[in-house]
Amino acid sequence: MSTGDSRASDTIDGEAAIIDLLRPLATDPAALGLADDCAALSPRPGMDIVLKTDPIAEGVHFLAGDAPEAIAWKALAVNVSDLAAKAARPLGYLMALSFPAPPRRAWLQDFAAGLKAAQDAFGMTLLGGDTDRRPGPITVSITVLGEAPKGRMVRRATAQPGDVLFVSGSIGDAGLGLQLCQTPRLAEAWGLEAAQAAFLRRRYHRPEPRLALREALRAAAGAAMDVSDGLVKDLGRMAAASHTSAEIRLEDVPLSAPARAVLAVRPELHAGLVAAGDDYEVLAAVPEGKARDFAELAARAGVEVGRIGRMLPDGDGAVSVLDRQGSRLTIERSGWDHF
Repeated sequence: MSTGDSRASDTIDGEAAIIDLLRPLATDPAALGLADDCAALSPRPGMDIVLKTDPIAEGVHFLAGDAPEAIAWKALAVNVSDLAAKAARPLGYLMALSFPAPPRRAWLQDFAAGLKAAQDAFGMTLLGGDTDRRPGPITVSITVLGEAPKGRMVRRATAQPGDVLFVSGSIGDAGLGLQLCQTPRLAEAWGLEAAQAAFLRRRYHRPEPRLALREALRAAAGAAMDVSDGLVKDLGRMAAASHTSAEIRLEDVPLSAPARAVLAVRPELHAGLVAAGDDYEVLAAVPEGKARDFAELAARAGVEVGRIGRMLPDGDGAVSVLDRQGSRLTIERSGWDHF
């Protein structure tokens, strides 16, 4: 919330006022104008409904001083990222907001503006939800609904030995961006230009779900999931669910130019980037015979993908990260775990 805003002292008075402020986001008839206790959404013939919920909380997924627009964008984006990895088209979302005290009108208006920008970008609308007041940090709990052709949702438990592993975009940016948000002086220590530091911070605050990969995933992927808790940890989840193991080469994991600038100064940070969370990229296991098709379809959709390794026949879910010489690296922490 900006200081000096004339709205800053205007506290929202009651749940009805919160709902009234959010009502313009509920444009789908299924939302019933937020005037009922439930929404009513009919799936199209031949389609499955795909559902996902992933809450974010202050102090865990975003920082106390983060802009409300960025919090709103991230709250929706982290859920839509899972729909993207399932090759599902977003339809709408439910949202529950929890506050330790009545929110300021200025904060909520900016939050709603961030939600509007995100839902417009992802092609979906608010369908309903709830608000409450309780001790603890601000929490935004979102449940997204999407659709995929019946039986065609791309699962994470269907990878096969020999599948080629691809990841979209670049890995590790958000982890570096979080460090910059927590310790701004790192930008100078890492020798970053202002634009490079801003890029990394934006990757932490505003994930970009890879919805454009939908056709490539449906046409070629054997399995897929989004990378949220760290590449190594999430790949281990895919391998364990598929009763396989996996191997990736650190040098093949795609990095952004700003991340490479950091590694030029701090090369010892490299291995940690494959364990950093908040990437929200798509990890796909693709049969060897379809690997070229997948890469071409992704490029046609405007999404860069990198070939990083393959699935192996051992069924223990282990992930090996190899260095340039093919030796196995020790990754002390594979990724984020809430417990």
